[in-house]
Amino acid sequence: MSSKLEPKDVHQLNGTGPTPSPCSSDGPGREPLAGTAEFLGPDGAGEEVVVIESRANAKGVREEDALLENGSQSNESDDVSTDRGPAPPSPLKETSFSIGLQVLFPFLLAGFGTVAAGMVLDIVQHWEVFQKVTEVFILVPALLGLKGNLEMTLASRLSTAANIGQMDTPKELWRMITGNMALIQVQATVVGFLASIAAVIFGWIPDGHFSIPHAFLLCASSVATAFIASLVLGMIMIGVIIGSRKIGINPDNVATPIAASLGDLITLALLSGISWGLYLELNHWRYIYPLVCAFFVALLPVWVVLARRSPATREVLYSGWEPVIIAMAISSVGGLILDKTVSNPNFAGMAVFTPVINGVGGNLVAVQASRISTFLHMNGMPGENSEQAPRRCPSPCTTFFSPDVNSRSARVLFLLVVPGHLVFLYTISCMQGGHTTLTLIFIIFYMTAALLQVLILLYIADWMVHWMWGRGLDPDNFSIPYLTALGDLLGTGLLALSFHVLWLIGDRDTDVGD
Repeated sequence: MSSKLEPKDVHQLNGTGPTPSPCSSDGPGREPLAGTAEFLGPDGAGEEVVVIESRANAKGVREEDALLENGSQSNESDDVSTDRGPAPPSPLKETSFSIGLQVLFPFLLAGFGTVAAGMVLDIVQHWEVFQKVTEVFILVPALLGLKGNLEMTLASRLSTAANIGQMDTPKELWRMITGNMALIQVQATVVGFLASIAAVIFGWIPDGHFSIPHAFLLCASSVATAFIASLVLGMIMIGVIIGSRKIGINPDNVATPIAASLGDLITLALLSGISWGLYLELNHWRYIYPLVCAFFVALLPVWVVLARRSPATREVLYSGWEPVIIAMAISSVGGLILDKTVSNPNFAGMAVFTPVINGVGGNLVAVQASRISTFLHMNGMPGENSEQAPRRCPSPCTTFFSPDVNSRSARVLFLLVVPGHLVFLYTISCMQGGHTTLTLIFIIFYMTAALLQVLILLYIADWMVHWMWGRGLDPDNFSIPYLTALGDLLGTGLLALSFHVLWLIGDRDTDVGD
């Protein structure tokens, strides 16, 4: 067709004037996707072409995530100014059923991973290296907590990046992968070294005994375990998030539980094997301990250079140490409780349940923290939208009973605790793990500890993520280490308290010490 264009229309079509708004939708609730516009052809005649409107997220990046609800965009005004910013992505609106369905499988997978880790700990607690160098028990929660300090933080960070469109192009994806893998290697090496120092100090304070060979053994075992475990789990995490995007599953629901499904088992198996192998050389090749430490420390400059190339990881490299170090110290306190409890023959059966209760609590709260963080990122940057980030502590009713999506997910995650733990306890019983008979009173005490742990963690997560956001801190980098470390401390402490109470009230049918 041909038509005569006014001067202002010519400016619009040549990009120098206001952009025409897309055509209105044909029906209610439908989003306009295409419109027609006339352009000048070579002969001056107007040509009608189809103009496709592109959506953009808050960062100006194309948003194609099928998980985000494509709510209709409002055409409340006819303002066609080019100063109009890109439309922000719509908030997540998922039903309780869809949340539970997506979380259930990775939750069970992660739970069976913690059961396997508990079975391994139940076996290796009788090894000579655990009997002679009891400080290795202190390393267990600290190194298992690395999945919360590093891998779950990595999963949350990448899930958010994927959901807001920062991993859509191969270049962005590769830069995100290399930067984050280098970053967690730096953090794993440093945290592994500090965890060994904490184990030496916590082991020395109660007994007043210090052994230099044992200190080097702990250092070499801790650094090697942290490095190798983070390398393996980091690669698994990246594959999970990329695969989730391709098949249309929200990475926030599956990435963090799968990070833990193999995390506890791989880390505990590595710690046991490496410490046992190094212990065999205690009287022959003691110089190998400082050599192992020196090798991994020598690689630090390489990882630092790679991590600095990515703007996102550069910031975490400089400012992300406080949460992982404090979280490691908190987990080490839980390790001290574990060391003193399982060293008592009356409570040897606690070893098999510790990774399970700690892992389940950490997995559930990490999912919740990741979801809240993604929700806030979809509405702006840290420090913005103060109405979305209240600084006061929320009431429990707001956290668990409000109609918003985060409260709905908190209810779903809390309701998974009892059936999940029943499945895991039954699995342990069938595998004849531990030294404890699953009596009714034991199950009641255990479930009470597990429910109280998760209830406290979900409430703290709701407050902590919003509080950090209001202070301009990215919750993906700061909240999960604290939350999983608190999960380790609460889980170990409440479980130890349950075993002590059962022993004091004389529940001999539980056989906690056999």
